[in-house]
Amino acid sequence: MYSETPDIVSFKSPIKLEVLTEAQLKTLKDGTLSLLQDVGIHFPSRKALSTFADHDAQVDWETEIVRISPDLVEKAMSTAPRSFVLGGREERFDLVLDGSRTYLATDGCGVRVLDLETRTERPSSKADVAQMAKVCDALPLVSFFWPLVSAQDHGITAPLHECHAGLTNTLKHVRGGTTVFPQLAKFIVEMATVVAGGESERRQRPPICANICTIAPLAHDVNGIETALIYAEAGIPTSFMAMPTMGSTAPATPMGAIVAGDAEVVSAMVLMQLTYPGAPVFHSNLISLMDPRTGGYISDTSAPLVVMTAQMAHAWNVPSLGGGSVSSDAADIGWHSGSKSGLGAAMVPLAGGEVCGYLGMLDGSMLLAPEQVILDHEVCLGAYNMFREYEFDLSDLALDVIKEVGPGSHFLRQKHTKKHIRDFRLSPILRQKDVDGSDIDPREAAIREFKRIDESHQPEPLADEVLVELDHILASADREAEKLG
Repeated sequence: MYSETPDIVSFKSPIKLEVLTEAQLKTLKDGTLSLLQDVGIHFPSRKALSTFADHDAQVDWETEIVRISPDLVEKAMSTAPRSFVLGGREERFDLVLDGSRTYLATDGCGVRVLDLETRTERPSSKADVAQMAKVCDALPLVSFFWPLVSAQDHGITAPLHECHAGLTNTLKHVRGGTTVFPQLAKFIVEMATVVAGGESERRQRPPICANICTIAPLAHDVNGIETALIYAEAGIPTSFMAMPTMGSTAPATPMGAIVAGDAEVVSAMVLMQLTYPGAPVFHSNLISLMDPRTGGYISDTSAPLVVMTAQMAHAWNVPSLGGGSVSSDAADIGWHSGSKSGLGAAMVPLAGGEVCGYLGMLDGSMLLAPEQVILDHEVCLGAYNMFREYEFDLSDLALDVIKEVGPGSHFLRQKHTKKHIRDFRLSPILRQKDVDGSDIDPREAAIREFKRIDESHQPEPLADEVLVELDHILASADREAEKLG
């Protein structure tokens, strides 16, 4: 038996923030073009260097620095699609990245879990990825499943097992690809093909997307960029994510960090377009700050940056992975995490990013407290209700009921009340009472809600033959990994 996965709920706000003017966006883009032409980007990949050389970019084979002219950048980026589909198991879970709405994603790549039962920290595992996929399958605001933690029990094939855990435990789109040894990337493509039902189906409605991080400042990783080329050939959408840290790996100014990160992202997108014109790519630039007191990492930077980076993505005419973020640097659930979740949730509908939110993580996205995804979902639901468009007709005014009750009475006996009082969603977190009538702390209520979903919700499984084929693919990948070890 399985449970019905609820339809996803996306953000479609009538209000959008535009922090940067067109003139300012042009200044920033010109800065990016200047860096790409005058300074260049480190591409430690013979494949990448050969492609750039074939298109008359300036390639220094010794230093592996590529300098790209503005004309070549603009020519290449003109073939990048402005919109494309991230496929779900069923079409009702498809995400259309065209700027008309925003989809919430979970956060990814953590390495520690606050165990649900023992409440002690431990390393993350594939079982954690599977459990979170199943719970997020039941949360309607979560449209895009990014494995929140890594499958550390699977060594260098961890990303493949994370992809498998996602595809087999949710009907929603899965961030299933990331940097792996290029020899292993083909197995991720095979899994996507099997789940989609064939190559043409995979290209039309890819069930996974990929994320490749750049290296700040102004560099790429050889495995990352060559893996991205494999994904691009297969038509798997790939976001390139810059993570410049102001003060250490980026200038200590927001605009400098934006331009440096943008140059990294754009250079990778240019390579994809030169190699496979029309390959679906999207833009991500997550800017952080070096703590000047400790040298530590601060992701909680000023809110306007998330709007600016989404605007930059759209200035390049590609979708954005970015915008409001509810994940925080807080080490535990409390005032710090709550304030960041609240502000981040409010920015989600305003920032204009196609995919954002990053639910469920603490401590700079390193720690998963399972109940946090429930708390974040609740906060984001509040933002959704605050900013969504409202439509009503004359019946919603209930004028006939008001006239019947008249002045000085009440509406308790009205059939209208009995019918419509059930229209209101009551939070599973707030105003909860225990069996003895005492108030339940919201964190405890979130733990109980997480456990309830985990125990009661079971997404529709993939067909048996698909599950068997996925197991064969993983087994082949594990054998290949032994040769690389």
